[in-house]
Amino acid sequence: MAIEIKAPTFPESVADGTVATWHKQPGDAVKRDDLIVDIETDKVVLEVLATADGVLGAIVKNEGDTVLSDEVLGSIEEGGAAAAAPAAAPQAAAAPQAAAPQAASAPAAGDDDAIGGPAARKLAEENGINLNSVKGTGKDGRVTKEDLVAAIEAKKSAPAAKPAMTAAAAAVVQTTGDRTEKRVPMTRLRAKVAERLVEAQSNMAMLTTFNEVDMTEVMALRSKYKDLFEKSHNGVRLGFMSFFVKAATEALKRFPAVNASIDGSDIVYHGYADVGVAVSSDRGLVVPVLRNAEAMSLAEIEGGIATFGKKARDGKLSMDEMTGGTFTITNGGTFGSMMSTPIVNPPQAAILGMHNILQRPMAINGQVVIRPMMYLALSYDHRLIDGKEAVTFLVTIKNLLEDPARLLLDI
Repeated sequence: MAIEIKAPTFPESVADGTVATWHKQPGDAVKRDDLIVDIETDKVVLEVLATADGVLGAIVKNEGDTVLSDEVLGSIEEGGAAAAAPAAAPQAAAAPQAAAPQAASAPAAGDDDAIGGPAARKLAEENGINLNSVKGTGKDGRVTKEDLVAAIEAKKSAPAAKPAMTAAAAAVVQTTGDRTEKRVPMTRLRAKVAERLVEAQSNMAMLTTFNEVDMTEVMALRSKYKDLFEKSHNGVRLGFMSFFVKAATEALKRFPAVNASIDGSDIVYHGYADVGVAVSSDRGLVVPVLRNAEAMSLAEIEGGIATFGKKARDGKLSMDEMTGGTFTITNGGTFGSMMSTPIVNPPQAAILGMHNILQRPMAINGQVVIRPMMYLALSYDHRLIDGKEAVTFLVTIKNLLEDPARLLLDI
């Protein structure tokens, strides 16, 4: 019985996907929940798993092909891999009683070609055939030499799978003398990021305001409690991002326009703070979302960010984790950036940019002292947020970080 392998159901924000990698080829044995094929979308890579034991049949969509929601990718011949196992079991069970007679008589014709027999194993191994994937026509379902020859011919005549549409496989290298160029197709994720960045700059009245924050108090707090924090929260490490998320969610409560979005001719004010945290991955920039971040503790925020980072590196972020978001925080400081103008992620109204912490001389109470300083940048949609609101919002974050006790006292 053939079972269809279908593409996942994409959300409304994702029109289609691309077949990235087939992990199995026609004739390969598969087990339920085995990874069969990866589908790359504009946001994430989705894994399609086997729904039954069997053998992979025909592939309908090759690597590089575009697929729609629930479109058929291929098929699984149910039970194909498991069908040969029962045939081998009686042979093994009967071995003790049959041992003496077999020793006294010549081997029956064709026994050497039974599944698991030396000749069958050798022929199968030489041609890369899984014995369990071959349907036997011999006595008691045994696989004969003719069955194997037919399977080998079928494998040779099967259409070769297209090469994976990876950067390495699809790269075209051109050399002129000692000058070399490599042309690599843009991934769907990178292309979508580029499209959205251009869209944001074309459709928004985008503006950026800057400020700086003295990180002395936050760094002292982190240094004092980081070991106890990690021990108390099952290995979750205390970083700087959780302080910024907490400060941002508090500021969003006070300035709801920064947490709003434009929908046609309407302004949508969100009564929650779903904060996107920009994460760099091999496939490009991704922005997983911390849901209801305003209600999360520092440990929950740090744990969530750590989980997102690992999933991004492994390509395991789900569609739900990547959609939505009412505000975004990006940290270029991890790569050494001192100043930037981040681009708003539509339909959000603003994005906060963190940067590198540098020891700089500051004039405080008439004296020059060395302090760990960070520049902050807030890019915002001027159609929705006035300059005064944007500047005051950023100053609020600055004040909360320079005196973290304000976060506890709600002042």
